Amino acid sequence: MRKLLTASLLALFTLVLPAAVAPISSAVSASEQASAPVIAGDLTITAYRAKAMLPGQPTGGAFLTIANNGSSADRLLSVTSPSAGMVEIHTMEVVNNVMTMRPVNGGLEIPAGATVELKPGGTHLMFMQVKEPFKKGGEVPVTLEFEKAGKVEIVFPVVGLGG
Repeated sequence: MRKLLTASLLALFTLVLPAAVAPISSAVSASEQASAPVIAGDLTITAYRAKAMLPGQPTGGAFLTIANNGSSADRLLSVTSPSAGMVEIHTMEVVNNVMTMRPVNGGLEIPAGATVELKPGGTHLMFMQVKEPFKKGGEVPVTLEFEKAGKVEIVFPVVGLGG
């Protein structure tokens, strides 16, 4: 139990700390942020990236932006990756100075004409049972499944801990 709690706290630390210190950290290089837009139906997916992990860390985070250019909502139903035993869409929020992180049930709505950003300190992708920690400069294959746009395969570049 203690080992699981320690691993969970370590994963949380690597997701929250970079968001908290972002204004004072060095800028992420253009090559780290460069991810060609992926178009699937009415959706445009950009800024997709996975965060580097510490050695032995069993969970990791990833982020992306989804713009819905259509006239009806779509929904991100599930995420899979051969690099992890399980991937969940998570929300993270601080209420009364207590940070909570939990899976999004029923998928993540992408409203018509709106852009949804999955980012550090907010909604994000959580990779669990990671087979090998993500290393800066590496890649993570991901399949996003949308209600209307269907399955979309993307390779997420792995950026540094501040990414």
